Amino acid sequence: MVDDEDTNAAVWKTDIGVNFWKSTADDRERRRAGHRVLMAELLPFAAAEPFTFLDLGAGTGAAARTILDHFTAARAILADFSPQMMAQGVVELAPYEGRYTYVEFDMTRPGDWPGQIPAPVDAVISSLCVHHLNDGRKQTLFAEIFERLAPGGWYLNYDPVAPPDPVVEEAWLRAGDRRDPAAADKRAHPTPEEQFRYENHVRYMIPLDPQVAFLRAAGFEGVDVFWKELDFVIYGGRRPAAATPGA
Repeated sequence: MVDDEDTNAAVWKTDIGVNFWKSTADDRERRRAGHRVLMAELLPFAAAEPFTFLDLGAGTGAAARTILDHFTAARAILADFSPQMMAQGVVELAPYEGRYTYVEFDMTRPGDWPGQIPAPVDAVISSLCVHHLNDGRKQTLFAEIFERLAPGGWYLNYDPVAPPDPVVEEAWLRAGDRRDPAAADKRAHPTPEEQFRYENHVRYMIPLDPQVAFLRAAGFEGVDVFWKELDFVIYGGRRPAAATPGA
């Protein structure tokens, strides 16, 4: 886990890494806006219903902002391990002042949940961060999320996944190259910084099926892949609701 922490820190705990993230934010969020809306729509709350949700690996809060927009009485706890990303998030979350709290949390450390994250919470989301964890930590994290959820609470994850075999990978690359004619050249001639970021991005990335199995093994029900396009997916499940007395 030390290697994972050090490599991620080199990307997300430096001004250079965060400045790169900011410089590509407009294009990235334009492409992902609809996916974040779907995550909000999957949550089982009425528009004005008060609830608290946890955004793991929240970064600057893009996913949390979408949910706060959809649910006017919702409150967010945003957990991240990068002071730089959280500082930028405070700027971007200014319109939501009073409806959110940032908490420093390193997801690579099993069981090391800060006291500022209450238990239970009504829902948990994660976005573009679980793929940075090795397989063992993915499994323990899902189990920890399960324990932190209120009965009937949902967990949803938006993330890239690895292709299950070379034939699928070839199809993904073919489609991606047609959408972006410069993509093949970028893959063939990365800068040293781009290569470092790519290697950190894919180091612990695995196919979809094992991750869905990890959720089921953790005790989640209703596990499904709610959206998928090439290598990006939204999957999740629900902690079973409490039994009805006398049932």
